[in-house]
Amino acid sequence: MVMKVNPYEVEGKIDYDRLITDFGIKKITDADLKRIEKLAGETHHFLRRGIFFAHRDLKWCLDEYEKGNQFFIYTGCGPSGPIHLGHLTTWIFTKWLQDKFGAELYFQFTDDEKFLYKDKSYEEIQEWTRENMLDVAAIGFDPKKTHFIIDTKHAGILYPEAIKVAKKITFSTIKAAFGFKDSNNIGSIFYTAMQTVPVFLHNVLHKENKPCLIPLGVDQDPHFRVSRDVVEKLGHKKPAIIHAKFMPPMTGPEGKMSSSNPDTAILTTDDTKTIKSKINKHAFSGGQPTVEEHRKKGGNPDIDVSYQWLRYFEEDDQKLEQIYKDYKSGKLLSGELKAILIEKVTKFLTEHQKRRELAKKNIDKFILKL
Repeated sequence: MVMKVNPYEVEGKIDYDRLITDFGIKKITDADLKRIEKLAGETHHFLRRGIFFAHRDLKWCLDEYEKGNQFFIYTGCGPSGPIHLGHLTTWIFTKWLQDKFGAELYFQFTDDEKFLYKDKSYEEIQEWTRENMLDVAAIGFDPKKTHFIIDTKHAGILYPEAIKVAKKITFSTIKAAFGFKDSNNIGSIFYTAMQTVPVFLHNVLHKENKPCLIPLGVDQDPHFRVSRDVVEKLGHKKPAIIHAKFMPPMTGPEGKMSSSNPDTAILTTDDTKTIKSKINKHAFSGGQPTVEEHRKKGGNPDIDVSYQWLRYFEEDDQKLEQIYKDYKSGKLLSGELKAILIEKVTKFLTEHQKRRELAKKNIDKFILKL
C-alpha cells in the first residue's frame, strides 16, 4: 500500500525520513535532546526513543524561553468517537512539557470540524466532546494552567480572529494542502482558519507576545504549514511544532490506530478483561510459528506490536533493552511478551479510569471562561 499521510488519511508503511523531506521539517538531534535535558532537568522517554522525532522552530522556542519569554502550549482533539491509547501519547508528552516548563496549555476540541467531516449529528458530536474532555482531564494537567477551548462554545472569541485568518487564505491553498475537491462542503474549507486561532489566542487575550509550541501527530502538520504562513501576515509569531510518530495499530506495523476499528486499538474505557483479550487476540506478533522455532530463531521486536507499545509504557530504558534482547534471542516468547504489555497497559488504564471518573466532578475548572 502506498504511504499516505495527511490530517484525514494515514495509510501504508510510514517512512518518517521521507516525511521529514516531504513536509520540510527538521529531525530532532542529539544536541536538541541535550538542550531540552538541560532546561527540563531530564528528557522524556518519548524523546529519547525518537517517538517525538521532528520539529519546526524548536530552537527558536527554546531560545525565547531562555530569554525569559515563556512559551504557551497548544494541542487538541477532534471529538467524534472514543479515545484510544494512540491519542493519549501526545497528551502525556504535553503534560510533561507543562510540568517541566510551567507552561499554559490551550487545548482545542474541534467539534465543528468533526460535525463537518463526519456522518454524525451535532448532538452526537457534543456527547463525544463531553466524553473526550474527561479523558484529557484525566491525563493530570494543571487546571489552573489548562484552558479547554470548544470551537462552537467559544465561537465568540474564536470567530473574530478566524475571519482575519480566513481573509489571508485562498481556496487554492486549501485545495493544495488537503486535496479538497469542489464537492467539499464550504465549512470544511473554512475550518483551518478556526484551527489557526489558538496559535495566537493567548497573546490576543493577554496582550502579550509569547511563543506557541504545538505537540502533534505528524499527520496534522499540513494544517499548521498553512497557519504558519498566515499568522505572520497578521503580526503574530509562527508557532514552533514538535512532531510525534504514530503509535502502531494493534493489527500490524502499518498505518495508524483508529477508534472506529476496535480491533486496532485499546480504548481508555476498556476493562481488564477486554484489554487482555484484545492484546492476546489481535496484537501483531514478530514471533515464530512454533515455540521450538522461536527458541531457535528468536523473534523480531521491530515489527512486534507488543514490543513497540512497550516503548511507550515501559519507562526504564534498561528493562526495555533487556526485553528486546530476550525476545530477539528467543528466550522470551510472544505470549510472555504480550503478558508484560497486558500488565503495563492494565495498570496504566486502571489509574487513568480512576482519574477520568473524578474528572466528571471538576471538568468545568478546565473550560476557558468566556
